[in-house]
Amino acid sequence: MKNETQNTIGNRIKEARERAGLLQSDLAKEVGFASPTAISLIENDERKVNAEVLGKIADALHVDVNDLLGKEAKKADFMYALRADKDLTNNDREKIKDFYNFIKNKK
Repeated sequence: MKNETQNTIGNRIKEARERAGLLQSDLAKEVGFASPTAISLIENDERKVNAEVLGKIADALHVDVNDLLGKEAKKADFMYALRADKDLTNNDREKIKDFYNFIKNKK
């Protein structure tokens, strides 16, 4: 079981940064901070992060903001996405759905 300090926003940012292979100085530059100290303070939960900065951090790390917040991201509904594409015919949608189910059941 994770302890409380491992489940902080700072720790999640640090883990995402390390997975991305970035140094604190790299992330600071991407976010627009003058020095990596700001990233260090955020990762150690000694500095709060506002929504705008959190969005920049998520973009720089190529992660969803919800991952950094510790929230489970909702999965996109495949059929909803198909219905939203107005360029597809009903026949196209059925073929795509059949192919999707074929691949899904192949696993």
